Amino acid sequence: MHFATLKSLKPSEFSEAADGYRSTSDMAGKAQESVDNEIIVKMRDSLKGDTTDASIRQLQRLSRNFHYTEVECGLISTALNGLAHDLQAAQKKLREAIADAEGSKFTVGADGSVSYPAAEAKTDGKAPGSSASGGANIEGSNLAEALQRQANSVNPNPNHAIAQGYANRISQAVQEATEADAKWAPKLRSLKADDDLAVSHGDWADAQKDMQGVLKGADDYLDSITEPPKGGSPKENAEWWQGLSAEERESYAALHPASIGAMDGLPAEVRDSANRTVLAETRGRYELELSGIPQPPKQYAPNPDGNYPAVVQTEAWKQWNEQYGDRYRSLNSTIGGMDAIQARLKDTGKEGLPPAYLLGFDDKGTGRAIVANGNPDEADHTAVYVPGTFSSLPEAGGDIKRMTDLWLEGNSQAPNASLSTVTWIGYDAPQSLVPEAMGKEWALDGAPELNQFLDGLQAVQGGADNSHTTVIGHSYGSTTVGAAALTGDLSADDVVAAGSPGMLVADASELDVGKDHVWSETAGDDRVVIGGKVAGLGGYKWDVHTWNGIPYNAGFMQMAPSDEAFGAHRMTVDTEGHSGYWDEGSQSLKNQASVVVGKYDDVKED
Repeated sequence: MHFATLKSLKPSEFSEAADGYRSTSDMAGKAQESVDNEIIVKMRDSLKGDTTDASIRQLQRLSRNFHYTEVECGLISTALNGLAHDLQAAQKKLREAIADAEGSKFTVGADGSVSYPAAEAKTDGKAPGSSASGGANIEGSNLAEALQRQANSVNPNPNHAIAQGYANRISQAVQEATEADAKWAPKLRSLKADDDLAVSHGDWADAQKDMQGVLKGADDYLDSITEPPKGGSPKENAEWWQGLSAEERESYAALHPASIGAMDGLPAEVRDSANRTVLAETRGRYELELSGIPQPPKQYAPNPDGNYPAVVQTEAWKQWNEQYGDRYRSLNSTIGGMDAIQARLKDTGKEGLPPAYLLGFDDKGTGRAIVANGNPDEADHTAVYVPGTFSSLPEAGGDIKRMTDLWLEGNSQAPNASLSTVTWIGYDAPQSLVPEAMGKEWALDGAPELNQFLDGLQAVQGGADNSHTTVIGHSYGSTTVGAAALTGDLSADDVVAAGSPGMLVADASELDVGKDHVWSETAGDDRVVIGGKVAGLGGYKWDVHTWNGIPYNAGFMQMAPSDEAFGAHRMTVDTEGHSGYWDEGSQSLKNQASVVVGKYDDVKED
C-alpha cells in the first residue's frame, strides 16, 4: 500500500461488494428454504415412486449447496466489511494528518513527505526550509522516536520537528493500511470453494476454519457492533438483536453461529439457520477425524489352541481397540445422533410433517439437541418434551421421533390449529441409573436452562397468552420439570409427567400451572416410580394407603405424580414398560396430544 493509493482509495467499494455478497447469501438462504419447504413438499404430496425419491435426493443435494453458498458468502461479506473498516480507519488518520499539515501551511508531496518553510534561527540568520519523510512503520517505533528526537534537537528549524510529526502520522496511516491489506488478502483468497458441484464433509470442515480465520481478523470491525448482553435474559437478548442493523446481524451470525443458535429470545428461524451451520461444520469435522482412524481389524478368529472358547479376540483388534476404540465408537455414536437430526430436517412434507427447526445444537459433553416440529414462534399450541436418563446427542433419534409422533397425533386432533412439538435435550441428563439418576443435582442444574428456554419461547411468541404451552417430562426429565417449577417460574399452561420417579414436590399445586393442569401417565409395569421413591426424588406428604378399601399404611410418604394423593389427573395408559408412552395409535399418546391441543374433555382418565 502506498501513500497515493491510500489517499485515492474508496473503501466504500469494498462495503458495496460486501453488500453484494450479503445479498447473494440471503438469496441462497431463501433458495434453500424454497427447496426444502416448498418444492420437495409439493413433490411428496403429488408424486410417488423411485424416480420421485431420486429427484428429492438431488434436490436435497442442491439444498446443501445453497446452504454452503449462504455460509461462505456471508463470511466473504463479513471479511470485506472488516477490510473496509480497517482501511477507512487508516484513511481517516491519513486525511486528518494531511489536513493538519496543510492547516499549518505545510505542503504534502505526492510521496507523503511534508515540506516546511524556512524559519528565523537563533544564530546564522534564517534556517532553510526542506521536507520530512515518515520513517515510522508504526507509531512508537524506535525509528520514529529517533527521527522525532533529531527533528526536535538537531535541526535548527523548528518547522522541521512539526513536519516530521505530520510525516510520521502519514507513514503510520499508510502502514496500517498495508497491514490491513496483508491481513485480509489471504483470508479472502481462502474463501474459495472447490470447483465441483458437491459439498463434502471436508468442505464444511474448511468452512469452520474459514470462519475462525475471518474471526481472528475482524476484531476491530466486530468491536463496532454492540455485543450481546452477558448472561442476558431472553428479553434482553431479543432487545439486543432487534437493535442491530441487518448488516450487523448477518455479520455477527456469520462469525458466531453457535452463540446465536443458543441464544434464548431470538426468533426460531434465526436460531435454526445458525444451528444448521454449526451442525454441518461439526459433522464435517467428525467425519474428517473418523477418516483418519484405521478401520477396525477382524475382532474374532478361531481359537488357535483348538480349546474352549471356539473363537477369541484377535491381537490386531485388541491393539486397535486400545489405541482407537473409545474414540472410534464415540465419533460414530455422535455422528449417528447428528444424522438423526439431519434426517428430521429432511423429512419436511413426509406424512404432512411441517418444517423442522433446529433451536439448539452442541457436541460438547453429552451434547445438546433442540428440535422443533413446526415453528413455535407462531404456534397456537406448543409442547416441550424433556427426556430423562441416558438422553444425549448420540441418542437423540428416539426422542425426536417421539415428538414427531406426538405432532402427527396432535395435528390429527386439531387440524385447524398450528402446533409445534419440541424435543429439548438441553441439559446434562444422568447417564446411569445408579448412582447418577438417584441424585437431584442433575435436575437442579438443568432447571435454570429449561426455564430460560421456556421464557425465550414466550418472549418470541409475544407473551404468555399467545400460545398454549405444555411441558412433558419423561422419567428423570419430569424431575427436571419439577425442579424448574420449584426453583423458578415455569412458563407453561400444562404439565405432563410420564413414567415419573418424582418431581421434587409433594403436590400438583406446587408446579406453577394449577392443580387442574397437571397430568400423569404411568404404566402398570413401569417400576421407575419405585426407584424414584427409594432415591427420594418426590416430596413428602401425609397419606393413607389402602387395599380394597382397607387402610394398611399411613404417614409422611414420598409422593410421585402417579400417586392419587399427588393430585394430578391420572390418565389412562394402554402401553407397557417405561418407554411405550408414545407408541403409535396408543391411548397413552392420544391422551398426551389431547392435553397439548387443549382438548381436555377428550382425555381418558383412570
